[in-house]
Amino acid sequence: MIKNIALLTRREGLSHEDFVKHWRDAPAPLVHAVPGLRRYVQSHIVEERTRPDIPTMDVEIDGIAELWYDDQAAMERANASPEAEALPADGALFIGRIRNLVTEEKVLIPRERA
Repeated sequence: MIKNIALLTRREGLSHEDFVKHWRDAPAPLVHAVPGLRRYVQSHIVEERTRPDIPTMDVEIDGIAELWYDDQAAMERANASPEAEALPADGALFIGRIRNLVTEEKVLIPRERA
């Protein structure tokens, strides 16, 4: 499983609540139309936890988006589609900064535990 994980920060002048409202309501139909996309997950930041033994990173994040694909080729085909090309215009309405990471999932604890 290949995932595109995007760390999102809201546009300047937009509240966290307005960012979440737009993100939750507007892009879902656009993302749903992207061919080859297996799963789309939005993680809305509700709290930051710190550890006294490890310093925190200097980064502000309002949300994390996960787009799941079967493999790298499926992700590349999906990103080249007209449906995926419609996403940046909507993102510009509420995203101020973004960091995209492509990851390969390695399951260490399966969902169904005995």
